[in-house]
Amino acid sequence: MRADLLAGVGPETLLLLEHTPVVTLGRSADPGNVHLSDAQLTGLGVDLVRASRGGDVTYHGPGQLVGYPIVRLRAGVVGHMTAMARAAATVLAELGIDARWRRDAPGLWVGDAKICAMGVNVHRRVAIHGFALNVAADLRGFDLIVPCGIAGARTTSIAALGGAPPPMEDLAARVAERLGAELGVRFARELAQVNCNVESDH
Repeated sequence: MRADLLAGVGPETLLLLEHTPVVTLGRSADPGNVHLSDAQLTGLGVDLVRASRGGDVTYHGPGQLVGYPIVRLRAGVVGHMTAMARAAATVLAELGIDARWRRDAPGLWVGDAKICAMGVNVHRRVAIHGFALNVAADLRGFDLIVPCGIAGARTTSIAALGGAPPPMEDLAARVAERLGAELGVRFARELAQVNCNVESDH
């Protein structure tokens, strides 16, 4: 999809989906931050994938809304990251959750617990990858790793904070609308449950 956008034959796109269980390693990931071997992960039904995004290691699974905006940068990489953060934080605020952006540990945090991880890859000013918002995910998946390479880091979710998450499709629509407003893009969105190759160029 990025190739199509760069060639001028494809639109800016937002993919919204739920992954089947997968641990992904970013470009700067330390493999030691994955607690289990490939074989052990496979035995648990968890894939291990090297991704082209920045950052360290993270976990994706059902109950997590993962967004892949494939868009032209309008305000640099940091501006793009903070636009994603503002969009997700606005939706969380509507649910009564005060989440704050941290540039030193990219993502949204509620106190000392991360609720939304972020990482991107940029080529010729077109970004791929994006964010992973914990809605009602089984947080035990993060026990398989050192989340984002930060020892002692905790993770949380809308459900874990006592919220009653809206249906995933409704939440996806709200996130798409907010992110589109932040980026100045009107997205056509689709929600799916897939196990996509996050290493790909989308």
